[in-house]
Amino acid sequence: VQLQASGGGLVQAGGSLRLSCAASGFRWGDYGIGWFRQAPGREREGVSYIRSGHSTSYADSVKGRFTISRDNAKNTVYLQMNNLKPEDTAIYYCAAGRPVYSARFTSNLYNYWGQGTLVTVSS
Repeated sequence: VQLQASGGGLVQAGGSLRLSCAASGFRWGDYGIGWFRQAPGREREGVSYIRSGHSTSYADSVKGRFTISRDNAKNTVYLQMNNLKPEDTAIYYCAAGRPVYSARFTSNLYNYWGQGTLVTVSS
């Protein structure tokens, strides 16, 4: 099982980045994919979630700025991040799991995790 997150980098406030999460080794269609982030000194938090059926969800802090999507033909999930803010600076992780919808941002309910990609937003 492998989840490979990529696309992080350094960007100025107001800029954009697109993260990718490529998966292999498990039944892709059976799992939802979540994006989480962890900033220095802070707990990991859920950012966005997409079910296998493409329904999506966002944390209030990113709603209207981030868009999650999945390409089932490529076993890949994307997180388009626009209008980035310095407070978005964190390591971003993708994870695969089958949480109930109400627990979609509960990290310990996810089975597989990628290695993380660093996003740094300068002011």
